[in-house]
Amino acid sequence: MMNYDHHRQRLPKSKAYTINWYSFQTLLLLLGFLCVVAAGVVLRSARSVVMPLVIAWLFSFIFKPAIHKLEEKRIPRGLAVSLLLTLFFIICLLVFAILYRQLLPFVNAFPGYYSRLINIIEEVGQRTDLPTDFLVELNLGRRLTSLLFALPGKTISLVSSFFLIIVFLVFILLGTPAFAEKLKRAFSTTTAERAQQIINDISRQIGRYLFTTVIISASTGLAVWAALVVIGVDFAVNWGVLAFILNFIPYIGSFLASIPPILVAIVKFYPDLKPAITTSITLLLIQVSIGNFLAPKVVGDALNINPIVVLLSLLFWGWLWGGVGAVLAVPIAVIIKIICENIPILRPIAIFMESR
Repeated sequence: MMNYDHHRQRLPKSKAYTINWYSFQTLLLLLGFLCVVAAGVVLRSARSVVMPLVIAWLFSFIFKPAIHKLEEKRIPRGLAVSLLLTLFFIICLLVFAILYRQLLPFVNAFPGYYSRLINIIEEVGQRTDLPTDFLVELNLGRRLTSLLFALPGKTISLVSSFFLIIVFLVFILLGTPAFAEKLKRAFSTTTAERAQQIINDISRQIGRYLFTTVIISASTGLAVWAALVVIGVDFAVNWGVLAFILNFIPYIGSFLASIPPILVAIVKFYPDLKPAITTSITLLLIQVSIGNFLAPKVVGDALNINPIVVLLSLLFWGWLWGGVGAVLAVPIAVIIKIICENIPILRPIAIFMESR
């Protein structure tokens, strides 16, 4: 300690200040890195509770505008929340029931489809001398079969998570007015009004983005379902739902959603490959028309995100929460960008997140 003080006395004040400033910055970077790692560990270990909370928080931005409209018609907030969540609960239960009935036949039929696909691959390999043995040796059928047969058993955990989401939604939606009152009591009138204005702007932009994204994904799913029904591909409802879910994952989501129906078309209509080709072209046209024309016009500049940021978000949230995290990765990244755009001190982060 004495040697350090003696050496510091010999340095000019400007140099000593520079050394201390760089040391402080390095310390801040290390602390920030440790905080990110600790937050990641906590989010990963507590994902069974944190993940429903995040989903409920995202849903709250969609429900808030409807609740405000009901309040304008002099309907109490508690009654408005109860009506909307009851309707949402009934619709989700009906969807779950329909999907469960559609999933069971596909799970039972999957081993036959997979064995037929392997036979087609072996036949093509013998005719064309293509190296198809590695596809057979991968033995993906056993892994996928075990995964599919485990899906109906996970329905209970899915329903329990859904109930937890509803509970979180109730507390979030009912607690919004109380937070506004606490904001007024905690800060001055000017600061509270400015903070409330920023919060309202953020909520309005996030709600508009999430609502339009859900509508676009639903339109994609319906278009895929209708097209596959016309072509005659089996389990068209399942592939429509898959397209709806994976549409939240940019770049690779639409590609992954197109693979299963194309393979089913090949298995069903082989050796006639025209239906499979028609399925491929139709799915490509749906994804290109909706993804490249409809989505930018409806969502607007909210999707103006650097592809590197999207990739890092997919890797991070996919590592934390698996497939659900990958679906939520881009909406969370867009929300972070919207928040940073509305807070002056965080605006440089939003600029670095932009693609242009």
